[in-house]
Amino acid sequence: MANHKSALKRIRSNEKRRVLNKYQHKTTRNAIKALRLSTDKSEASSKLTAIISMVDKLAKKNIIHDNKAANLKSKLTKMVSKL
Repeated sequence: MANHKSALKRIRSNEKRRVLNKYQHKTTRNAIKALRLSTDKSEASSKLTAIISMVDKLAKKNIIHDNKAANLKSKLTKMVSKL
């Protein structure tokens, strides 16, 4: 267990950040899954813009790697264009 006040605060703040990161990551994964299951092109293209924004935010906060974000955006864009 931590002995310093600042270390105790760091533990609390890390836990809050972990929960928030987990929520944002899971929300994005669910949105991607819904996009992959959609069949309507106009609906999928509107979802795609929102998902790209979500993925960019995750990459900016280092929740996912920049290259993973780029790969996801590329694959999803190709998938939507094929519809």
